[in-house]
Amino acid sequence: MRFDQRHLLGIEHLRPDEITTLLDLADKYVELNRRRDKHSRTLAGLTQINMFFENSTRTQSSFELAGKRLGADVMNMSMQASSIKKGETLIDTALTLNAMHPDLLVVRHPHSGAVDLLAQKVNCAVINAGDGRHEHPTQALLDALTIRRAKGRIHRLNIAICGDIAHSRVARSNLLLLGKMENRVRLIGPPTLMPNRIGDFGVEVYDDMREGLKDVDVVMMLRLQKERMDGGFIPSEREYFHRFGLDAEKLSHAKDDAIVMHPGPMNRGVEIDGTLADDINRSVIQEQVEMGVAVRMAAMDLLARNLRASPKEVMV
Repeated sequence: MRFDQRHLLGIEHLRPDEITTLLDLADKYVELNRRRDKHSRTLAGLTQINMFFENSTRTQSSFELAGKRLGADVMNMSMQASSIKKGETLIDTALTLNAMHPDLLVVRHPHSGAVDLLAQKVNCAVINAGDGRHEHPTQALLDALTIRRAKGRIHRLNIAICGDIAHSRVARSNLLLLGKMENRVRLIGPPTLMPNRIGDFGVEVYDDMREGLKDVDVVMMLRLQKERMDGGFIPSEREYFHRFGLDAEKLSHAKDDAIVMHPGPMNRGVEIDGTLADDINRSVIQEQVEMGVAVRMAAMDLLARNLRASPKEVMV
């Protein structure tokens, strides 16, 4: 099985077999992470730089831990207080990075397409840790790994993605991945939080939770992206929870063994009932966090192999 990518900029560029290759390798890293000795020398001698132009403690710490467990030299660049604030362009940043000779660059940026631009200018492998409303590929991959381990497969499932679809790069990446793996996807949320031309994705759209959740295998809740909202998209958080927040009664319309997911951070009592979020029989939210480290280890491992390989093709 092959993984031919130089960068991981989005799910859109991945073939189904490449997704499977990455998930299979991530499974092996789950086992490594559960050992007492969690360290590998897979990335020994390589330098990983994490550049987060947006704050994200969860994602950044996950990438940092992944790199360190693989033996990389990991550096976090604080872009909030950097020369970017003084007017430095992304091109200037790329030139500065090239002078440092990194091997792996992990980037989160508030503008869609910024990570792709950097990837065109730097002499290293780039991983997109989230860019604007565009994509968040490692989140979709860790979600896929969580589903596969819970359900035994990542094909031909009924999956509902609920909430703020319009502002969510997580939703976009999951739609692309789940579609490539032949799943039936439903989007549930108020019309004000649905993107334009949503029909282009070939999904079913509901504005009623009970109807949309009927007989689904997976319920994926999304955070309200308040920082990306510039108007009144919901009447109130209380009303939103009443209609679109996940609780036990709404979940009862899904299959009896349906799992509950959330990419975090959660707004309890807004997107999901706190008791349900902590229900060890239904919720796999903590498993998602664990799978995140393993998936990021797998992604960096495969990209590093491509750095060393000629031609740029990796056999797993």
